[in-house]
Amino acid sequence: MYNNLTQLYLHLVWATWDRVPLITPQVESQLYAAIAAKSNELKCLPLAIGGMPDHVHVLICFQATITVAVIAKNLKGSTSHLMNHVLMTGMEFRWQGSYGAFTVSKNGVERVIAYIRAQKTHHAAQQLINELECCTDDDVTHIC
Repeated sequence: MYNNLTQLYLHLVWATWDRVPLITPQVESQLYAAIAAKSNELKCLPLAIGGMPDHVHVLICFQATITVAVIAKNLKGSTSHLMNHVLMTGMEFRWQGSYGAFTVSKNGVERVIAYIRAQKTHHAAQQLINELECCTDDDVTHIC
């Protein structure tokens, strides 16, 4: 029997619709817990989750049997449902239709984890890593 070895790391970032700051301290921890739970359900290992009131960053280790699009769709869809039906009832919550997805080398994992965990600090100090903040192809000057 053959056992494949994969070490695939994916950094996802996506924003609220029109960048409206709806991820408040009151819902943030539950939202992040739901992202972690859905990641686990998809057999992805969440390594870091963080963000700002208008966007979320997630770093996961994922298997080769699932696509980036399926991961993004499930994380965004399940959390949008949670926000609308549990955490923010009476308000309309939507994610942007787009997302940014970036592979990360094993050597870069710790750097990205630190960046995600310190989102609020980085944004407050305007010390952003621009390529890690992209949510749409409008945010970058080139597409690979």
